[in-house]
Amino acid sequence: MNNERVKGVLYAAKKPTEAQEDKLIEFLVSRYGEGTELEWVEDASVKEGFRLEVGNNVYDWTNEGRLSQFKDMIVNAIGKKTSDNIIPLIRENIKDWTPNTAPTEYGVVTSIGDGIATVSGLRSATYGEILLFSEGIRGMVLDLREDEIGCILFDDTDEISEGSRVKRTGRSAGVPVGNDFLGRVINPLGLPIDGKGDIETEDYRAIESPAPGIIERQPVNRPMETGILCIDSMFPIGRGQRELIIGDRQTGKTAIALDTIVNQKGKDVICIYVAIGQKASLISQMVTNLKKHGAMEYTVIVNASASDSAPIQYIAPYSGCSLAEFFMHQGRDVLIVYDDLSKHAIAYRSLSLLLDRSPGREAYPGDVFYLHSRLLERAAHLSDELGGGSITALPIVETQAGDVAAYIPTNIISITDGQIFLESELFFEGQRPAVNVGLSVSRVGGDAQTKAMKKSSGSLRLDLAQYREMEVFTQFSSDLDEATQKQLTYGHGLMYILRQAQYKPYSQHQQVILLTVALNKYFMDVPVKNIQGEIARLLEHFEIAHSDICSKIDSTGLISDDDKQIIMKYALEFKGQN
Repeated sequence: MNNERVKGVLYAAKKPTEAQEDKLIEFLVSRYGEGTELEWVEDASVKEGFRLEVGNNVYDWTNEGRLSQFKDMIVNAIGKKTSDNIIPLIRENIKDWTPNTAPTEYGVVTSIGDGIATVSGLRSATYGEILLFSEGIRGMVLDLREDEIGCILFDDTDEISEGSRVKRTGRSAGVPVGNDFLGRVINPLGLPIDGKGDIETEDYRAIESPAPGIIERQPVNRPMETGILCIDSMFPIGRGQRELIIGDRQTGKTAIALDTIVNQKGKDVICIYVAIGQKASLISQMVTNLKKHGAMEYTVIVNASASDSAPIQYIAPYSGCSLAEFFMHQGRDVLIVYDDLSKHAIAYRSLSLLLDRSPGREAYPGDVFYLHSRLLERAAHLSDELGGGSITALPIVETQAGDVAAYIPTNIISITDGQIFLESELFFEGQRPAVNVGLSVSRVGGDAQTKAMKKSSGSLRLDLAQYREMEVFTQFSSDLDEATQKQLTYGHGLMYILRQAQYKPYSQHQQVILLTVALNKYFMDVPVKNIQGEIARLLEHFEIAHSDICSKIDSTGLISDDDKQIIMKYALEFKGQN
């Protein structure tokens, strides 16, 4: 209610009667205060009803306007219900439905370009709200100013021009979700792009939602096994954890994430892979590999490729996280990979600069930390009262020349619960995965390991640290005593044991057996070129001849000192036979 003089413009085919005019003025006075005027403009296109415009507010009581309101009611009803109760719900809403008298707020495009539209007139628009342009194109409010707003556009912008009308929807940006998304490739708007037809949705979730609070969480204490020996033994990942995978380009970051996805087969874990700025050919190859290993049936790929616009790349990880939250609130465990957040930050920087925001360090806007913290904080292990589901996040960040002290890497390192650092030098030496044991860390630690894994990994990390230190020392000396030479041989052998081919994850009992024999120096007298072959033969021998101990480790997650001695006994017997 205000005291300013307001003028309402009535568009109708016929001039209203005196009684109708009095009712309209009475309505305007109730909404906008005394002194409101009414002007009739003849509009032959309005066949039935009328359209009343007051500034940027439009009360559309034409047939088309009432039909639009009715369609919105149906869309909102369907968006929250499953297919088996849609018809009764629609019948119920039709019976009681009457057009509302709330105005629709319209604005006008003042400038357009590079996926950004500047709109004036929408004074009540909120951050993150979806706007609908007269051409049917959708956009999202990303910048609020005193007299205008900045809007990012999700569709082709060629049809929009200066002067185009924009309507508020009152809804925040969201994505459809449902169980039928499993096994599919979708874009960040939730639309299938794999050519397999439409996806039946069950709900509609906002892409931005608050992270669970402290009371809603419980400790991270269940392992999310990657099947990668060096990670599960030294940098264990728990369900609900956020573990960063960081390294230079082409050092095997995506390979670790894909191996982890493949290793979830049969473990009742939903996997979501969010590709940001990747080549379409790489995604196609990835889908083929996941299908080959039977992993696609429990995986969803959200793809914002390099050819997509910056707004689409910006919302991709939030859309993927909303889909993950849908499964988490069903009590399921979810693994989500963001590949990669460096490209996500670059897309956001582009949008921010186009929106005339002040650039900061490395030209990123001041809120770039919040960009990723509000995303990664949504990973959690929910309390039992909320179903006990979890989201485990594996964000990937690309460094330049190994510089982990750059802006985006340091930001995300400070948000996550540890990092797996991949080193180019190790990669080129043939160490795959090229994990730098000294710079990598998991802040959850042994809490996310089974007792068998914790007991068998023992002094592995300490032994590798001593080996690295001694290796550096030997560069300055050619004469080595026998003890030092043995320590170097042992450490060199451990590095070879940690080498692992892609898509060949180890099961828990394989890792436990391998660590037990390795730390008891089983491979000391095996030439390094023969170590991988010896590992394969030894594990196959245990699978065939000693399946009972393998089953015991997998089912209980425990190993006793006696079990370790038995494993060594069987291993040495096998070695003696060869």
